[in-house]
Amino acid sequence: MNLRIGYGEDAHVLTGGRPLVIGGVTIPDSPCGTVAHSDGDVLLHALSDALLSTFALGDIGHYFPPSDERYKNMDSVKILEHVLLELRKHSNNIQIQNLAAVVTLDKPKLGKHREAIQSKVAELLGLGPHNVGITFKTSEGMATGHVQARVTILLAT
Repeated sequence: MNLRIGYGEDAHVLTGGRPLVIGGVTIPDSPCGTVAHSDGDVLLHALSDALLSTFALGDIGHYFPPSDERYKNMDSVKILEHVLLELRKHSNNIQIQNLAAVVTLDKPKLGKHREAIQSKVAELLGLGPHNVGITFKTSEGMATGHVQARVTILLAT
């Protein structure tokens, strides 16, 4: 068994009039969402980049350039699904072991959405929720107005 570790991160500015989507889950109590070409799901974007990095396959901007109108408001679940297909082109025997993610957002607090986000990410990856570690942090006011996610992933081939 070969082990591979991937890392990805993403950040978006927040704005009113858009939904906030984290890990494929719309956060109903958020007054704003992300400024992005797609739906701006920072967690799934960071996860997708982490997966691509395990095989040195670049980043999601290569596959879904923000200059291409076909991807305007794209659901980030579809981005992740495409990335998983790309990985399987390099190895049919990919087994994601676990991931650790940190999402930084000052408001709203995300703790009450942990189970829904954890379950959704686990479902998308075919993992048990106990293999999806998600930590929510605030910036203590240093980064008000944006959301950021960082993901480290371990997979076996």
